[in-house]
Amino acid sequence: MSDALQLILEDDDGTQLETSCTRFAVVWQGKEVWIQQDGRGQLLIGVDVDEGDSEYANLLLRPMATNLVSLQLEMEPADVEDDDHVHGPDCGHQH
Repeated sequence: MSDALQLILEDDDGTQLETSCTRFAVVWQGKEVWIQQDGRGQLLIGVDVDEGDSEYANLLLRPMATNLVSLQLEMEPADVEDDDHVHGPDCGHQH
């Protein structure tokens, strides 16, 4: 299964632009709402984390039977970054 999402973007005048990407964000009320596939056939919708946030929410959208989906809210602990941490090939973070 490909992680690529096919996007159709439409302007006010109806002009459409088709593209694909692995994930994208919509800025809504000052927050980045990221959308991507999770590799298990589910659509992951997550909000960016601000400094001081202790957790953040992810919405999982799962396809079900015809015309049905399941929506699940998962709360995740916010990653607290160590200011002295240097990212490198062995740090375990995705870059």
